[in-house]
Amino acid sequence: MLNLSSLKKLQEARAKLHTSQKIAVLTGAGISQESGIPTFRGQGGLWREYRAEDLATPEAYARDPLLVWEWYQMRFHTVLRAEPNSAHYALAELEKTKDLILVSQNVDGLHKRAGSSRILELHGNITLSRCERCLHLDELKENFSLPPFCSRCHARARPNVVWFGEALPQAIFGQAVEAFHNAELALVIGTSAVVEPAASLALLAKEQGAYLIEINPEPTPLSPLVNFSLMTTASQGMQLLLGK
Repeated sequence: MLNLSSLKKLQEARAKLHTSQKIAVLTGAGISQESGIPTFRGQGGLWREYRAEDLATPEAYARDPLLVWEWYQMRFHTVLRAEPNSAHYALAELEKTKDLILVSQNVDGLHKRAGSSRILELHGNITLSRCERCLHLDELKENFSLPPFCSRCHARARPNVVWFGEALPQAIFGQAVEAFHNAELALVIGTSAVVEPAASLALLAKEQGAYLIEINPEPTPLSPLVNFSLMTTASQGMQLLLGK
């Protein structure tokens, strides 16, 4: 239950959202947690005696590509079983009336399945493989073989994700920077706000005069700097923000 002060801030945030046309959104693992996809940093640590951080690296793939692919196959099937939740759908609906660009740190593809079309996936997409030779992308089928091979040149393919130690795709990140630089309102949902360089996007928007809203169950380093913080789940936060 919101107190009087928080209710006034919520009304202000709703008004800002209504009057703003250029909107930039950053989403993290928290928005997909309600769809049954565990957060990357909250999976419990071990998978077959390995930590996620030990598998999501170029070095791990070079040592044992089959092991890494087995892990990604497990995550792929988790994503296949999941469905977009109301927060995903709310952002897709908002895109219909606003100049909205959605920047996601997630690799699950749920935003696209919910109907969003202007999506910048900073960390790639787990439903695709990428050829190690020609970089061609293939959509993974439910029972894909391990390891998968490129449909174009038949070389081995790797998961189409950004691993620890790898740089973000510069063209995509450049578009994300531009979106937050030009935003009248920036919305940050379900992210810890500690993973750089994505975490800096919200601060860039704030520096440029954007109204900054955060939705997250727990406080983050960004929380003291935002104009309005809703400390709740992504779905409930979007419902409150849209007045539904």
